[in-house]
Amino acid sequence: MIPTIEERAVLLAEYIVENRSTVRAAAGRFGISKSTVHKDITQRLPCCSEPLYREVKQILEQNKAERHLRGGEATRRKYKELS
Repeated sequence: MIPTIEERAVLLAEYIVENRSTVRAAAGRFGISKSTVHKDITQRLPCCSEPLYREVKQILEQNKAERHLRGGEATRRKYKELS
């Protein structure tokens, strides 16, 4: 059974909260684009479940604050492999 857009938004949000995952990880897990995940979470989820939206928003803000660290780590690994 294919979920409705609202059901998909809730499923994505639950996945992000349970796994403390990124938008990219959720997109990969569900086989959809990052843009779709972001739109579902930021625009559709507040209409479906405000409490769940607040939880996801906290995780996404934390991911945004930490992304420069993850990017730096990826670059470090890349150049370590090349040398």
